[in-house]
Amino acid sequence: MTSVSLWEDLKKALSGSEEDYTEISLRKAIFLLSVPMILELVLESVFAVVDIYFVGSLGASAVATVGLTETYLFLLYAIAMGLSFSVTAIVARRIGEKEKDLAGIAAIQSIWIAILSSIPFSIAGIYFSKELLLLMGADEWILNEGYHYMQWMLGGNLIVILLFLINAVFRGAGDAAISMRVLWLANGLNILLDPIFIFGWGPIPAFGITGAAIATNIGRGIGVLFQFWLLFRGGKHIKILKSHLTIEWETIHGILKTSLGGIGQMIVGMTSWIFIMRILSEFGSQTIAAATIALRTMMFTLMPSWGMSNAVATLVGQNLGAGKPDRAEQSVWVTGFCNMCYLVLVSLVYFFLSERIIGIFTSDPKVIIIGSEWLRIVSYSYFVYAWWMAASQAFNGAGDTMTPTKINVIFFWIIQIPLAFTLGKYFEFGYSGVFWAMMLTETSVGIYTLWLFTKGKWKDTKV
Repeated sequence: MTSVSLWEDLKKALSGSEEDYTEISLRKAIFLLSVPMILELVLESVFAVVDIYFVGSLGASAVATVGLTETYLFLLYAIAMGLSFSVTAIVARRIGEKEKDLAGIAAIQSIWIAILSSIPFSIAGIYFSKELLLLMGADEWILNEGYHYMQWMLGGNLIVILLFLINAVFRGAGDAAISMRVLWLANGLNILLDPIFIFGWGPIPAFGITGAAIATNIGRGIGVLFQFWLLFRGGKHIKILKSHLTIEWETIHGILKTSLGGIGQMIVGMTSWIFIMRILSEFGSQTIAAATIALRTMMFTLMPSWGMSNAVATLVGQNLGAGKPDRAEQSVWVTGFCNMCYLVLVSLVYFFLSERIIGIFTSDPKVIIIGSEWLRIVSYSYFVYAWWMAASQAFNGAGDTMTPTKINVIFFWIIQIPLAFTLGKYFEFGYSGVFWAMMLTETSVGIYTLWLFTKGKWKDTKV
């Protein structure tokens, strides 16, 4: 690829390409899809890091509030991401089959599902936030001051679900540049509004930890409005018509059937995180704060990997729809190798600079020690974890969401949680034992998922 053609492809990737991803060269297809997906998720991770930077100045209990709230938000993300896997697979398959009208119908039916699924979370967050935080071992400050953060975050959860879901529609259609622009807008506003609402500015009072949640709801809410405008205006590959707005129960049933596996795999993964956080809470708020900062840092570095892996889901879905299973498989191997090279570099950075990285967000010596240890230990699994990300997205892109679900049940529920408790509490290795349990589990799940991918049964999935 010459410098001129690379520059032209970069401009296409950022502005949106009308290329048929089942016909152009595979490397070009991966590049056009990966670049906007990586940039989309990089800004998402930038926001997460900036957000925890501002919250970190409010103290360890404020950071712990964010961490404990996110354990419940992860359940919400599980539903949103599970639906997203299904929607991406179905929309990509329809686009590959050249059925753009059916892709639009699937997109709007998924939005109806999102609206209904958000209601229980809103009720739980608004009316039972204190009880939920107490269940997770929250300290007195969190129960008296921090619970408002959870009320805002869970109460406005529809915004989060729609942001995930509609971007999944665009990605499945191949309009990855649109998803990128939406998150740039939403998270750019979040970053600007965070210090204003947390610390107060002009006529706006200082809301403290609650201000972070208010800023998030406003920023992402505007992003969702932008998504709807783009959907009805039409992208390069998909457009919603008024005729699509009618509820079609058969289509909804198909989406739900496909999404059950996706929701299941995410719920398994997210609930295992809840148990991990519950075990870590036994070692104090500083441990939770360290875990929260380390997780946000890891998300920052993993987002480019998820961007590349999301490209796999689109390519697998569209190429299977076009009757090109070998091309679908090749896209996974190429992307997985690139992902592995990137994460090896990240591991080296974590190994040598972990304390400096955690020190950016907190001056608490114990939080820095615990957080840096997390980064070093868990990053040992990155070499294999890169292949797990690519292979699992191949299953999801094909519509075979049940296989990753079964894998997650075995490795995260049956193995990781008991192992973390045994090493951390029973053998009294403390939080270090929990970190090692996570590393061992993630290495094992990566090896097994890649082996299962090579069997090739995912190519026969029908959606």
